[in-house]
Amino acid sequence: MPTLRLPTWLAACVVVLTLAVSINLRDLAAWLGTPIPKLPIPYGGAILDNGLGVLLVLAVAALLLRPGQRLHALLGLRWNGWQGPGLALLATLPCWLGLWWLGGVNPTQDVLALLMLGVLFPFAEEIIFRGFGFIFAHRQQRWPWLAAALVQAVIFGAIHWWSFGGGGGMALQVFAITGIGGLVFAWLNTLDDYTLWSGLALHVSLNLAWNVFVISEATAVGWPATVLRLSAAGLAVGLVWAWHRPRRRPAAVA
Repeated sequence: MPTLRLPTWLAACVVVLTLAVSINLRDLAAWLGTPIPKLPIPYGGAILDNGLGVLLVLAVAALLLRPGQRLHALLGLRWNGWQGPGLALLATLPCWLGLWWLGGVNPTQDVLALLMLGVLFPFAEEIIFRGFGFIFAHRQQRWPWLAAALVQAVIFGAIHWWSFGGGGGMALQVFAITGIGGLVFAWLNTLDDYTLWSGLALHVSLNLAWNVFVISEATAVGWPATVLRLSAAGLAVGLVWAWHRPRRRPAAVA
């Protein structure tokens, strides 16, 4: 596949623009007067939004690759063992127990909703924002670690803020929580040798918990639920760091 050799500043603009429009391609198309209809199935619009976003970042990443580089490694998709993801899952256990105590099990939840909201959509977001927006930007584009982590986290938070209608109040809290989440997932990626799986495990488990239990809007933005999420994130980082610290080795060559 042909690749593009762009000036550093232009490649950086391409990465940022790709992140910004990734899961908003249908909104952009509608704004341009060429709406893309959703798939005629449950969650058809969200499936198409996330699928188009993943395809876009895969295409852009492939075009920006240099000869000899491996796309899957530079998107964090190689496997680095089960220990990191397992510890990230373990870290969410107190959050699950706390949310169960706060709201109880949702009796109306169905398997399809859990699969989509808890697994498929978080996986797509991790490929787009942490795989492309963080790992690819940092390791392939040579962005400084903090710049790569912050840019994807801000865009990740802004997209969720926009989906909640923008403005203030709850939307701003959503921006803050998802932005912090983006930073934590990137940190876990780094600790787990620049792979997605520990961050994905945390993301999936928290999303599943949010859909398994009955969580009102007031509860979702309240201090107990916020502390539970932040505690899970902090515990995940601590456990994965403690596990990998004595085993630290150079990251695999992409």
